[in-house]
Amino acid sequence: MRVPHIYQPSAISLTTPVALDDDAAGHVGRVLRMQVGDKVSIFNGEGGEYLSEIIEVSKKNVVVKPLEFVDHDVESPLKIHLGQGISRGDKMDFTIQKSVELGITEITPIFSQRCGVKLSGDRLAKKHQQWQKIAIAAAEQSGRNVVPVVHPPIDIKEWLEQASDAIKLTLHPRAEHSIKTIQIPSEGVRFLVGPEGGFTDEEINIAKQQDFVDIRLGPRVLRTETAALTVLSALQLQFGDLAN
Repeated sequence: MRVPHIYQPSAISLTTPVALDDDAAGHVGRVLRMQVGDKVSIFNGEGGEYLSEIIEVSKKNVVVKPLEFVDHDVESPLKIHLGQGISRGDKMDFTIQKSVELGITEITPIFSQRCGVKLSGDRLAKKHQQWQKIAIAAAEQSGRNVVPVVHPPIDIKEWLEQASDAIKLTLHPRAEHSIKTIQIPSEGVRFLVGPEGGFTDEEINIAKQQDFVDIRLGPRVLRTETAALTVLSALQLQFGDLAN
């Protein structure tokens, strides 16, 4: 049986018992129905993981004892920041989940003119919290020991104007440049994917003013969730996980 990989947002030290937080305890105790003596692997995002033994289980609490530190690193050498136009329904959840599995570093949900999702106040805060939990679960499932940051949603113009030395890309089906023409991105990549309705001409122009380069993936128009994951896969193949 595979040892469950669990995110624990606290300090972790060998032989010092750790009470898992509510989400982790619920998953271990109620979902997986694990018992005292069972093994779990816990990580806090600071690198590596800790093989641990469960020493206490109740309906609400799970306490584990870290036994061994494992310096296990599965992170991509390529830092990638996705600016994703917010999509409807579970498409955004799917994009975040699969982006984490594919090695994304940061994700910023983007409000744009053709974004069909209207969120504000408490609803926006709850949705952001949900997206971060999806990223945590995807990191656990894929064996990552770092949880990518899902930033609070912002307007497209604000994201485009953020300072960065990374290569900047905008995915556009009518772009002149192919992803194959990208030079080695030593400072990482920032790439922008639009919502279901795509970008307006104004948004494309703003992106160009901020040194974003239009790229295309091929002759077909991809759905927003397909586009993000295809770009990620292509970048990892060319410059990241699978480059060597």
